[in-house]
Amino acid sequence: MTTITDRIAAAPISWGVCEVPDWGYQLNPDQVLGDMRRLGVAATEFGPEGFLPQAPAERAQVLSGCGLKAVGGFFPLVLHKADHDPLPEIEAELDAYVAAGATTVIYSAVSGEDGYDERVQLDDDQWDVFFANLDRAREAAESRGITATLHPHVGTLIESRDDVERVLERSTIGLTLDTGHLFIGGTDPLQLAREHGDRIRHTHLKDVDNAMAQRVRDGDLTYYEAVVQGMYRPLGQGDARIGDIVHALEDQGYQGWYTMEQDTVLPDVEAVHAAVADVAESIEFLRSLDRP
Repeated sequence: MTTITDRIAAAPISWGVCEVPDWGYQLNPDQVLGDMRRLGVAATEFGPEGFLPQAPAERAQVLSGCGLKAVGGFFPLVLHKADHDPLPEIEAELDAYVAAGATTVIYSAVSGEDGYDERVQLDDDQWDVFFANLDRAREAAESRGITATLHPHVGTLIESRDDVERVLERSTIGLTLDTGHLFIGGTDPLQLAREHGDRIRHTHLKDVDNAMAQRVRDGDLTYYEAVVQGMYRPLGQGDARIGDIVHALEDQGYQGWYTMEQDTVLPDVEAVHAAVADVAESIEFLRSLDRP
């Protein structure tokens, strides 16, 4: 059985690299992947479209050249519109997963609008379309030997506790347990890990300042504003009970990646030093959770 340390991965968003327009200063792959390797991270997620090469062989070459394994990546999809077929874009992206040896695709059910400050409410027919497409998306990944997960996320169709329960009841897809987005959306990630550990296929670890998260819930801050103001903390320094969550998953036999995916906005290139320091602190905290 592998240790927690063996399964520490990272995501470019911890360096401020994001698909949302005007999301701060954007670093290049050489710096981000180089930092990951120097910090002792074993694997990385792909990051947003355009961060790594689109061509499957080229993407695989970049990662192997840095000595990093490929986890897979966060993949925003529009799943609720009857006149939109998500399968062609899924199939094209899965080619790169196979080439790079990635194991996990992380679907996110987005509205189709930029950003995560607003969400769409669906009617019954749209929910039916959503779940039919979600099943197709899961089957497409599994047919290529890739584990499909759905990522509850602030500002998407699956945000609240009721949304998560709906997915658990109406689909068999595995979940990405994102401790930050679940926490902000009103789902206790520790309770979810304990009660539905068999559905957790991947993790995104964020620690959260609860007072600031409550301001997002109350509408006093947008998600973006809260990230800028430091809602996410190095692992072990917030209110999300990361240590308890990790041990709950380990107790149930979880053997997936622990991906540090702490959303960050860099105002300029100088801010990268603080972001890297936060990642380093988070790595040390995760390593401390390994049991003898």
